[in-house]
Amino acid sequence: MKPIGTHNYFVYMLTNKYKKVLYIGVTNDLSRRLYEHKQDSEGEKKTFAGKYNTIYLVYYERFQFIEHAIDREKQLKGWKRNKKDKLINEFNPEWKFLNDKIE
Repeated sequence: MKPIGTHNYFVYMLTNKYKKVLYIGVTNDLSRRLYEHKQDSEGEKKTFAGKYNTIYLVYYERFQFIEHAIDREKQLKGWKRNKKDKLINEFNPEWKFLNDKIE
């Protein structure tokens, strides 16, 4: 999932199996980051995502510049849950877990 420019950055949202918790992050390698979250949830649970088993991708956006991705991450983190849910519903109405769709 590279072309757009020479760099790709992602803002993403993860949830748990019951879709009760949301985690928002930013990365330059979405598949690697999903793997890291899964490893932490199965292991030491050092991070928020690991402790709450938020390993299921339900939303992401791609950016060419890291500054834009970071700004968007901060914006989304400032939103109330209902606004985040609305954004996910527009992108992924059935809240399907998209982990297998990422290369």
